[in-house]
Amino acid sequence: MATKKKAAKKAAPKKAAAKKPVKKAAKKAAPKKAAKKAAPKKKRTPNAAFMKALTPSAALAAVVGNKPLARTEAVKRIWAHIKKNKLQDNKNRRMINNDAALKAVFAGKAQVSMFDVAKALGKHLS
Repeated sequence: MATKKKAAKKAAPKKAAAKKPVKKAAKKAAPKKAAKKAAPKKKRTPNAAFMKALTPSAALAAVVGNKPLARTEAVKRIWAHIKKNKLQDNKNRRMINNDAALKAVFAGKAQVSMFDVAKALGKHLS
C-alpha cells in the first residue's frame, strides 16, 4: 500500500506554492567620510637620461639639426617636420609617409607607424 501512496503523490499535480513577499533589507546610511586635504603637489624633476644631450647621426641631422640635443627634443623636432610637410597619412593617421629626409632615418621605408619614430631614433642618437 505504501507504493500506491508514493505513486499517487507522483502522479498528482503539484499545487503552486503561494509566494510570500520578500522583505528587502533597509539600506543603512553610510557614515560620511571627512574630506581629505589635497597634499601639495611636488614638481617632478626630469630624468637625467632623457635630458642628456646626444649627437644625431648625419641622416637625422638633416631633419633635426646637427647640434647635440635631448632624445625628447629630437622626437619633437621630427614631429614638427612631419606636421610641417603634412606627411601623416590621410586615411590612417597612425602611419607616416616618409619624404627623402625621413627615408634615410627610417631605413629606406616609404611608410612607418608613429610608434616606430622613437624606436628608430635610438639607432641615430649617440
